[in-house]
Amino acid sequence: MKDERVLVYSTDGSLPLPKAGPRKAAPAAAKNTVPDDGTIRVFREKRRASHVTLVHGLLPNEIDAVGKDLRRRCGTGGTTKNGVVELQGDHRDTIIAYFTERNRRVKKAGG
Repeated sequence: MKDERVLVYSTDGSLPLPKAGPRKAAPAAAKNTVPDDGTIRVFREKRRASHVTLVHGLLPNEIDAVGKDLRRRCGTGGTTKNGVVELQGDHRDTIIAYFTERNRRVKKAGG
């Protein structure tokens, strides 16, 4: 008869601790990278119980002006931080129409 009990914790120090293996890189960091190829990408992200529209790929000198114009055009609140325009709600179609009127390369990305 085989004993199937496993020692969970011991204070006597006679058992060696298991060696830690190598850690893998966090996959979430690679997921959030957006290529810098001149294309504006419009994402939708779900936060808590609502949606947020994210606009990536704008030039640093135009982020604030475009963010203000998009908030006014969509009639919603939002912010510009870390080089990304964030708008409350799902406004991807309106934003894509805004950039196609201005002859900019734009792509609907994400879910």
